[in-house]
Amino acid sequence: MDNPVYATLTRQSGLMREMRTVAQNIANMATTGYRAENLVFAEYVADTGAGEPSLSMADAEARWTDKSQGALFQTGGTFDLAIEGPGFFQVSTPAGNRLTRAGSFTPAPDGTLVAPDGAQLLDSGGAPVFVPPDAHSVAVASDGTLSADGTPLAQIGLWQPADPLTMTRAEGVRFDPGGGGAVPAAEGRVVQGFLERSNVDPVSEVARMIEVQRAYELGQTFLDREDERIRATIRANGQ
Repeated sequence: MDNPVYATLTRQSGLMREMRTVAQNIANMATTGYRAENLVFAEYVADTGAGEPSLSMADAEARWTDKSQGALFQTGGTFDLAIEGPGFFQVSTPAGNRLTRAGSFTPAPDGTLVAPDGAQLLDSGGAPVFVPPDAHSVAVASDGTLSADGTPLAQIGLWQPADPLTMTRAEGVRFDPGGGGAVPAAEGRVVQGFLERSNVDPVSEVARMIEVQRAYELGQTFLDREDERIRATIRANGQ
């Protein structure tokens, strides 16, 4: 198989993965705390031996997450929290600690703040955040300090992966910080009564989908023509 065919086939495979990534972003345009994902294309070159031409292929396995700020919208909920600036909330799940920008929490019967699926919100020391069930008023300061009836109880932690390159997308809108775990984030600001929208740009994603579709069609056209050229050559040699 000729090198251009290898290159085109691997590019087509990468374009299919990119289309799935774009579709996932579009599907989560309205998901609170969702971070857009992108695919990175690179060239993979293999040595085929002395005196032989190298083999060039497209590689589209690497992914990166857009960490840009999403718009905040007011809910007025006491336990709805958003982050301005860098950082993530950290929650405890059965699969391990996860990072997230989705800040919709509610008090569990035991007083711990939990996400809709029961994952516990962690404070700056990595312990569950607790709110007394009989508290009349709860306030959260910009540094994450949570107070009940005027008494400071905990500081909600803002975290970031120790090594950003090891952070991977986990379930839903959560991320696995990787082997290095999470470390405190210094510059983030907590906003009570707000949630953060998805940072997906709908117009850009739709334009990107059209570009990927056209690129895939061009690649398919090349493969079809190359297939016909090879068939014609075989027929000519067989006569």
